[in-house]
Amino acid sequence: MLCFGGLSVAIALALLPSSSEALKEGDCEVCVTFLDKFYQSLQDNQVKFTAPEIEKAIVKTCKEAKGKDNRFCYYIGATSDAATKIINEVSKPLSYHVPVNKICEKLKKKDSQICELKYDKELDLSTVDLKKLKVKDLKKILEEWEESCKGCAEKSDFIRKINELMPKYAPNAAKARTEL
Repeated sequence: MLCFGGLSVAIALALLPSSSEALKEGDCEVCVTFLDKFYQSLQDNQVKFTAPEIEKAIVKTCKEAKGKDNRFCYYIGATSDAATKIINEVSKPLSYHVPVNKICEKLKKKDSQICELKYDKELDLSTVDLKKLKVKDLKKILEEWEESCKGCAEKSDFIRKINELMPKYAPNAAKARTEL
């Protein structure tokens, strides 16, 4: 009798999801955020929730993705240059309305790199001292604005260009900086 009790406890523990499998807060940040936005866009655009339709929509969305979102698309095989295709690991569960975090947990088991993606921290341009930033960060600001700084050789050139373009791309930050 005691043997059956121990056996049933062992079976119950084996069936419970382990804590290492469940996503913790902040895990798979890019995966969860991208798929949440994507799922919402599917609902907003009234796309049929079938795996082939969702796959088409993922590929279309990934063509316009930039930065970490594009890297996520590459990992799941939704970009033209991707080496592997696990896009069906996203489209099929989404067609059944499986929660996004569960999909990301499954993707993490297939390719751990997916959950290592993190978004870069946003800079508050209204308060940051541009002179203390690295040139790499200054270039990244211009890149996000889809601008370039031709002929920029010195850090001061990049700072001048950012200050020149700030009213166009970050008007609130530019206004706050003039008030300082």
